[in-house]
Amino acid sequence: MPAATPTTIPFPGADLRAALSASQAHMQKDTPKTKTMNPAANNNTVLERLSRSEVYKDYERAFNEATGLPLQLSPIEDWHLAHCGRRHESPFCALLAKQNKACAACLQTQDELTKTAQGEARTVTCFAGFNETAVPLRAGEQLIGFLRTGEVLPHEPSAPGFARVVRQLEKLGIRIDATKLREAYMQSKVVLPKRYEAVLKLLQIFAQHLSMVANQILVQSDNAEAPNITRAREYINAHYAEDLSLAAVAQAAHMSTFYFCKQFKKATGLSFTEYLSRVRVEKAKEQLLNPHMRVSEVAYEVGFQSLTHFNRVFKKLNGESPTTYRTHLPFASAA
Repeated sequence: MPAATPTTIPFPGADLRAALSASQAHMQKDTPKTKTMNPAANNNTVLERLSRSEVYKDYERAFNEATGLPLQLSPIEDWHLAHCGRRHESPFCALLAKQNKACAACLQTQDELTKTAQGEARTVTCFAGFNETAVPLRAGEQLIGFLRTGEVLPHEPSAPGFARVVRQLEKLGIRIDATKLREAYMQSKVVLPKRYEAVLKLLQIFAQHLSMVANQILVQSDNAEAPNITRAREYINAHYAEDLSLAAVAQAAHMSTFYFCKQFKKATGLSFTEYLSRVRVEKAKEQLLNPHMRVSEVAYEVGFQSLTHFNRVFKKLNGESPTTYRTHLPFASAA
């Protein structure tokens, strides 16, 4: 799919104070005051697991080396600059990030990108002329975050271009060492539109792959997790096909039901029911490789008590029904 024409975000005016206030308010929420884990917190836990996975770290390393661009796996709502302090961060953007008003302008661009990229990959151009891109990442049908890159110019930096940026900054009352700012601007990374389009295609392909393996990553044990949680995972993996109860798993983990629910969700980002469903769906995908098994047989074999429920859960986690999924398997094309 060709990349869409970048959207230019107008220079922040009246909205700047709102953007700055919103960023400060969200930063104050970094330390949660409630013990209830909301959907956004669950998604963030999932993203943390994905960011620690070998498949993501390998791709991030390869992407950085091949393109010289930053890459960030970020949540849906994020009031921190995506590339701040990361490898290949633009020196020009790093200088702006040190100024509160300039930082708020960048956050406004980032927020606009988040709003427009929830359906498909989008690129926006900030007031300084730099491109920023977000590619939506899904786990099944659910949007859980974005792959972000950018902080690049679509053309060679020039003296007139730098002068325009300085005028914009002066309107905000921002004063930065002109010599350092000009040097950073003139050394900014340039990726011409056609090449940038190819880079975004790579990101879209990776987002699709990461979505496919997200469920597998989520049901894998984490080396840093508590032994009780590991025992719970092992017990679920051994008994997923049975009529498995929360109480039975909690007992196997040597924990009370209430405490187990709390700790298990904290460690995995999933409730017991959600986790069990994901394990069963992964097992079902293995069973669907057998062309001689009917979908209904697979459903009951992996522990679902209803074909309708199996179809609904499978589609939610994979974005397609078991029957459709099966049409993509190798034996289907050979039949």
